[in-house]
Amino acid sequence: MSILTLSIVTVFIVGYAFIALENFTKVNKAAIALLMFVACWTLFVLDPSQYMAGLTGMELHKAVTHAIELHLGKTATTLFFLMGAMAIVEVVDQNGGFNFVRRALQTSSKRVLMWRIAFLAFFMSAILDNLTTSIVMIMLLRKLVEDREDRWIYATLVIIAANSGGAFSPIGDVTTIMLWNGGFVSSAGVISQLLLPSLVSMLIPAFIMQFWFKGDHLAAGVVTETAVDELTEIERRTIFAVGVGGLIFVPIFHSLTLLPPFMGILLVLGMLWMTTEVFYGTKRLRTKISAKKRVTHLLSRIDMSTILFFLGILMAVSCLEQIGVLTILGKWLNDISGGNHYIVTGLIGIFSSIIDNVPLVAGCMGMYPIAPVGDMAVNGLFWQLLAYCAGVGGSMLIIGSAAGVVVMGLEKITFGWYLKRITWVAFLGYIAGMGCYWLMRTFIFA
Repeated sequence: MSILTLSIVTVFIVGYAFIALENFTKVNKAAIALLMFVACWTLFVLDPSQYMAGLTGMELHKAVTHAIELHLGKTATTLFFLMGAMAIVEVVDQNGGFNFVRRALQTSSKRVLMWRIAFLAFFMSAILDNLTTSIVMIMLLRKLVEDREDRWIYATLVIIAANSGGAFSPIGDVTTIMLWNGGFVSSAGVISQLLLPSLVSMLIPAFIMQFWFKGDHLAAGVVTETAVDELTEIERRTIFAVGVGGLIFVPIFHSLTLLPPFMGILLVLGMLWMTTEVFYGTKRLRTKISAKKRVTHLLSRIDMSTILFFLGILMAVSCLEQIGVLTILGKWLNDISGGNHYIVTGLIGIFSSIIDNVPLVAGCMGMYPIAPVGDMAVNGLFWQLLAYCAGVGGSMLIIGSAAGVVVMGLEKITFGWYLKRITWVAFLGYIAGMGCYWLMRTFIFA
């Protein structure tokens, strides 16, 4: 490994450490992520010929610019998806669309609410995706639970449940979508063989976490509804149907058009925007309250620090991908494991909690070709385990998945708190799910 490559990796590790120690340094993680992004690519451009052999002069500089723009384009699709989803959920919530959902979830028992939240997040993630599901569930939790400590427990369970639910569905997580679209797994195969292991990976942590609540009675008056006197119940339900129904339609839109998912999100946002404008326009409301419920105002409520954090992290990881570090990591895993697929995918799952799982899975797809038969064949043990481990493994650290990063940004959960309280629980669920998969492959699908 060259000095330049080592320098880039060092910058990433140091930046990652500062993000992990945000609670002690008091420096916002978004600022660190942006510095990581710029520093890594600045080091890269000092001598790009190391990574782009055969190019010199202007050709080399054009290639570097093209590489950065290419990675930025891929990152932007995630950012626009995130911003669109956050805006949709905010509009639906502020216009009372989730009121009847909150009434359905209402209970005086903390543990009953926990199980309802866990199962709702698990199955919603399979239909939508873990990112959108986390945003929706956190918005609901803010209305249901006032105590911050309790809400953090619920929020971290949302991360675990959303990542587990996304792992068994071909449209529930970016990595499963990649494997599905690439022909490495089929929808029927991944659902039939990963549903139970994914469910186990959620149930084990949920069972443990239910004993963490102080008492089992929610404080009186905790459940609140968004006041929207200007809209009728039918209009509120219509907003919910357009918003949430539209989110469900996004993967269908992607399958039909093959356009990037963020375009489906923007389509839904446009439809929801038009719907609310029609409702408020026909009522000719000009009050300050109604003005704050309209999309033009609610767009300002999007958490830009979370967006910038995403930008910095993903672009810093893309630099590691560009210099070939992730490919080297994948080959190293294969060497130390002796070709044992459970060890390889298990370690990939652990690494996915540290490094973004998308380039890790992309690296595996490039390193390991599809075999006609055996564990590397379509729906083979390796590819199914990769889908499970890359999805569920991200729960072990709060910055290990898109769901975790979003919840971290929205709820201000610290890296250290999650590491101390949640990591070991998520790891138990992760290992239990792998054990469940081994039993199924050994005695049922052998």
